[in-house]
Amino acid sequence: MQWAEVIDNPYFENLPFKIELNRYGKIEMAPASNKHGRLRLHIGALLERKLKKGEALLECSIQTTEGVKVADVAWCSKAFIKQHGYETPYTHAPEICIEVVSPSNSKEEMTNKVQLYLQAGAEEVWIAWENGIVDYYDKTGKIEQSAYSINVTIPIN
Repeated sequence: MQWAEVIDNPYFENLPFKIELNRYGKIEMAPASNKHGRLRLHIGALLERKLKKGEALLECSIQTTEGVKVADVAWCSKAFIKQHGYETPYTHAPEICIEVVSPSNSKEEMTNKVQLYLQAGAEEVWIAWENGIVDYYDKTGKIEQSAYSINVTIPIN
């Protein structure tokens, strides 16, 4: 299955969970809680407040070597939007891709997504854990803080 078929299919409208495609074109589903949705919105709003020269996207689809993955939140610079517009899925990852970890996600899955987004061109990947900790990664591996000088505080309640 191709991503255009997924987003144009009425059966997949208004689902209470995120769907992605694996490298074989098969749909993978990840149930998300209301808290998960709130954290995504919180992070997106923070990015828009702090990084004025771009915009945040929720559920940003990105073509990777393992199929289409959907970052919970992404930040795109104005230059990125000028070059790529709102192509769906993006063939090049936005500058920052963020995953908010759900109980159904494994650490291995998150590690894999970090690598996939970086390989697709992201400058940084952030993993926001339910305990409030945010891990930051760039092409060198795990880093202490974002190069974008943003301190993310995740509300855990």
